[in-house]
Amino acid sequence: MADGNFSDVQFLTVAEVAEVMRVSKMTVYRLVHSGELPAVQFGRSYRVPESAVADYLRHAQVDGQSATA
Repeated sequence: MADGNFSDVQFLTVAEVAEVMRVSKMTVYRLVHSGELPAVQFGRSYRVPESAVADYLRHAQVDGQSATA
């Protein structure tokens, strides 16, 4: 994508991201507004690159330690 060619980028709606991540749409909006999940704004709606969702989930994995341990 360094050359600016976005033709192969797949974008997801906030609702689709919420479904993939199994969270509410409000959680996705919070992630977008905090900058944790990159998104492109079209008017009043957002589109999230599919690769950004995969990257977020890959880096958000728990390290195996529980909060009570």
